[in-house]
Amino acid sequence: MIANTLENSAFLSLRISTKNIQEIISRLKQKWQRIFPNTAFNSFFLDESFGQMYQAEERFNKIFTSFAILAILISCLGLFGLAAYMTEKRTKEVGIRKVLGASIFRIVFLLANEFGKWVLIANVIAWPLAYYFMNRWLQTFAYRTTIGAGIFFVSGLAALAIALLTVGYQSIKAARRNPVDSLRYE
Repeated sequence: MIANTLENSAFLSLRISTKNIQEIISRLKQKWQRIFPNTAFNSFFLDESFGQMYQAEERFNKIFTSFAILAILISCLGLFGLAAYMTEKRTKEVGIRKVLGASIFRIVFLLANEFGKWVLIANVIAWPLAYYFMNRWLQTFAYRTTIGAGIFFVSGLAALAIALLTVGYQSIKAARRNPVDSLRYE
């Protein structure tokens, strides 16, 4: 519990028992009035004060998480559409490769390789920016953690996995298609 004198803005910090809190506070208030009769007794609990300080961070976390999930869903939909367009555009190429003996794995690798390359380039660009802004944000805290390279590699692998899963469906669908139908396409 913290008590404040308004005249000189000093705080008195006390550690009290959690049993009979109201009784202890009323006794402290009586003693305060006896010692400082012209100063109001204002008290608060330190844990509540810290809780209020971090409520803004918790709200920011919820909002940021919501928008991050929304951004991932929108990007997956865009990536899915782009993959559908690319496989549709390369239907004849896939058919010719299948006729010449390419395996389904090789065709999926060929189609997914392009997307994987762009995801890796985007990660290399995003990592320094993310490090800079996260480091600046962490400077606002008295106790902070350090940002290691591992978190960036894990996030990059997660982004690559999401992209490959999104593209993989369209790639497998194109690779399993009958080559006769793909060559007859246009």
